[in-house]
Amino acid sequence: MSGTLYLVPNLLGVTDPAAVLPARTLEIVRTLRHWVVETPKAARLFLRTAAVPGPIAALTIDALPAAADRAAGAALLGALHAGNDVGLLSDAGCPGVADPGAALVAAAHEAGVRVVPLVGPSAVLLGLMSAGMNGQRFAFHGYLPVKPEARMAALQRLEHASRADDATQIFIETPYRNRAMIEALGHALRPATLVCIAADLTLPTEAIERRTAAQWRAVDGARFDRRPALFLMHAT
Repeated sequence: MSGTLYLVPNLLGVTDPAAVLPARTLEIVRTLRHWVVETPKAARLFLRTAAVPGPIAALTIDALPAAADRAAGAALLGALHAGNDVGLLSDAGCPGVADPGAALVAAAHEAGVRVVPLVGPSAVLLGLMSAGMNGQRFAFHGYLPVKPEARMAALQRLEHASRADDATQIFIETPYRNRAMIEALGHALRPATLVCIAADLTLPTEAIERRTAAQWRAVDGARFDRRPALFLMHAT
């Protein structure tokens, strides 16, 4: 019998795991001795915070290979084929959702391994829930281009798609570029287009603010500097 691949949501920042993770998720986390993770250092911090019993050094923690390295990904299934349960963990949020891990999950399915997603925080879903925008039709785009002209063009494409499909458009940015993104939103979008910024989700400093693009022009984006944030847009 193969083991089970558990998809374990990580915290979105420094907080008490019991405040955001269900008891069943934490119970399973504390039983797992084999892990495949995005970054071993971040994984060890999470496992300590989750009060995993015994020394962390005694756990088997393997890093996810590059997505294109299918052979290395298949090799990570060895512990599962040996009958061990394995946890898949990204650095923040849910594995495979705006985070790596989908290739390993696909390999597990192809090998007939049982896959079990556990409940925990997803910035994409939490942001969508809190934005007051269309939750029936939406698209997540990851990171937008960094260069100003390309970023402006991308924002305008998303605005057009939102208006054409009545769909919420969702994207993220590297925290130290949040201010530049807020300025770009104010200038690239039509004045009435709605933008919601959800920062520090699940943390004590959580801030969720929704304004029109015209109103965002008057906001000092510096207060969102270096804070993990999700951007949501809806145009009518």
